[in-house]
Amino acid sequence: MATRAESHLKQEEGDSGRGEKDFPTHKCGECGKKFRYLSHLKRHLRTHTGEKPYRCEECNKGFSLLSNQKKHMLTHTCEKPYQCEECSRWFGRLGELKTHMRIHRGEKPYRCEERNKSFSQLSHLKRHMRTHTGEKPYQCEECSKWFVTLVQLRSHIRTHTGEKPYRCEECSRQFSELTNLKNHMRIHTGEKPHRCEECSRQFSAIGNLKNHMITHTGEKPYRCEECSRQFSRLSTLKQHMRTHTGEKPFRCEDRSAASS
Repeated sequence: MATRAESHLKQEEGDSGRGEKDFPTHKCGECGKKFRYLSHLKRHLRTHTGEKPYRCEECNKGFSLLSNQKKHMLTHTCEKPYQCEECSRWFGRLGELKTHMRIHRGEKPYRCEERNKSFSQLSHLKRHMRTHTGEKPYQCEECSKWFVTLVQLRSHIRTHTGEKPYRCEECSRQFSELTNLKNHMRIHTGEKPHRCEECSRQFSAIGNLKNHMITHTGEKPYRCEECSRQFSRLSTLKQHMRTHTGEKPFRCEDRSAASS
């Protein structure tokens, strides 16, 4: 029995009435796309059939292209043959090195027409465009919540699994986010890279700087829906809300002291 790919090829040959040598254009019977070489058409047909003939011997993952299988193998071997001459950083793929080089050259060829903002990588532009379209293509299978990026989804999934893959080598404390580990490490190093432009005070985390800036601006962005009172910090608003809900989350363990 002929496979789906073979059926497409027969249809293409029947439409042209000539072979590869006589007719240089080969047409996909599924989407109408044309190719100069028959080998390119065969490779393209895998996007329709889902065929993945190249398999990784380490993890059994399949690939439609041999080049993609070879690139994937680098994730197992940790081989990084391409080095940046500017900062000596190594990369597993030549394409990754070329993309990285735009950081040194300041090149940003991908531009958002909405806000006139430019990006060094096409993936970054696509991710940014979702802030305009509202698109959230990644869904959590546990709680059905949607996310803009795959990184956000993976981070969210850890709230379900409890996984904390990032570990501090100084005190062995573990974190679910790499950014949280980096912020934590500044406790050990004393680094405070975020400086207030008003008073030159420095902070280890950007969130702490933002909270501090409110002391200069007087901004109170958090508002109580019950009494319309406004607060400069979300934590203060949450604490205030207990005066309306009557919530008392902190319990004294010494009952005798509580009753006296």
